[in-house]
Amino acid sequence: MSPNRRDFLRGTSAALGAGMLAPFVSLGRHRLWAAGAREYSTRCIDLVGDSLVIDMLGLMTLNSEKEARWGPAFDGVEEADVAEWRSSGIDVFHIASGVSGPTTEQAYQNVLAFVGRYDSIVANRPDVFVRIDSAADLDAVHGSGRTGILIGVQNSEHFRSPEDVDTFHALGQRVSQLTYNARNRIGNGSTERVDGGISDFGASIVERMNVVGMAVDVSHSGDRTTLDACELSGKPVLFTHSNARALNPGHPRCKTDEAIQRMAATGGVMGITGVRNFVKGSEPTTIEDYLNHFDHVRDLIGVEHLGIGSDIDLHGYDDMVPEDYESLRASYKGSYAFRDKIDIEGIDHPKRVFDVTEGLLRRGYTDAQLRAILGGNFRRVLGEIWSV
Repeated sequence: MSPNRRDFLRGTSAALGAGMLAPFVSLGRHRLWAAGAREYSTRCIDLVGDSLVIDMLGLMTLNSEKEARWGPAFDGVEEADVAEWRSSGIDVFHIASGVSGPTTEQAYQNVLAFVGRYDSIVANRPDVFVRIDSAADLDAVHGSGRTGILIGVQNSEHFRSPEDVDTFHALGQRVSQLTYNARNRIGNGSTERVDGGISDFGASIVERMNVVGMAVDVSHSGDRTTLDACELSGKPVLFTHSNARALNPGHPRCKTDEAIQRMAATGGVMGITGVRNFVKGSEPTTIEDYLNHFDHVRDLIGVEHLGIGSDIDLHGYDDMVPEDYESLRASYKGSYAFRDKIDIEGIDHPKRVFDVTEGLLRRGYTDAQLRAILGGNFRRVLGEIWSV
C-alpha cells in the first residue's frame, strides 16, 4: 500500500487488480470500483484515507465456505481477499466471537483454541496481518499496508479464576465481553428472563481486567450487569457494538439512555452497530435510521464517546451460506426480533465505512468529529485501558 492511504483509495484499478478501484471523477466525486454504482465525495475519501479506522466488531468472514478455503492459518487467503480488506478503509478489525462451552473448563479450552488460532494466523501471514496489543500498534498499523487484528471474546466464561485473565492477556486477548446473551458466573446476558447483576466472582474478574489492562465490554450484557460494570470498573467501560433503546424501545440488545450516560461517565466509547433489528423495530429500516443512533448518542453524551462496531464481516449476514444463515437465526431467542433481512442496504458491503462517513457528513459532522468516530475515540480509550 502507498504510504499515503488517501491516494491509494483514490488510485487506479491496477493497484489491486480486477478493476476494484478504478476511479470515476465527476464534480469532486469518485467511484471506488469500476462496476459499482456508489460514488463518494473527495472529502469523504480523504477522511477515510487519512484516519485510523477501527471497527470494534468486524469479523474476517461469516462465510463458512470461504473460511474453509482459507484454512485454519489462512494459508488459502488469496490476493483478492487481501485487496478487499485493504480497500475497505478499515485498519483494525476487533474479531470477537461468542465462544463458550457447556462447562467452564470446556469454555476455557474453546477460547484457548480461538485465541491460539488468531495468534497462528498473524504469525503465519505477517505480510497481511498484525496483532494489536497496544496503543503503539494502533498508531503504527495505519498506512502500514497490513490489517490489524484485535483479539477479543464475546463472553468471559473462560475465566475460571482471576488468574486466567492474566493468562489470556499474555496470549493476546485485549477485550473481553463479560457475558453473551445468557447468564454466566460473572453476570447476566441481555436476553435472560431475570435481570441480575454482577456476582462477587464477576467483580473479581473486572478488577483483574483493570489490573492487567484488558477492556471490559458489556455489549450483550443485561441492563443491571451493564450498570454494575460501570460502577465496579476503575477503567473505562466499552459498548463495542450496541444501539440506543430510545430509538428501538424494548429491544434487549439496545442500551438505555441511563446505561449510555453511565458508560460515558467512565470515559468509555460506544460503537454503533448496523444490525437491522437492533436499529429499528419496524420497516422500512434504512441507513438513515442507522445514522439516527449516532445523532442520539452524540446529543446525549457527546461525540467523543462515539465509534463504529458494525457486528458483521465485509459482506454481512444476508450473504451467508443459507444453511448457516438459518442456523444462526434459530440460535437466538424470539426477543431478538429477526425479520426477513438482518443487514441494512447501503452498509452491507465492503466499502460501508465510506457510506457511514458520507452519511454523517450530510448531517453536519465536522472532519475532526468524523476522525474521532472512525477510530480516534476507540484509539484514545483503548490506550487508557491498556496502560498499566
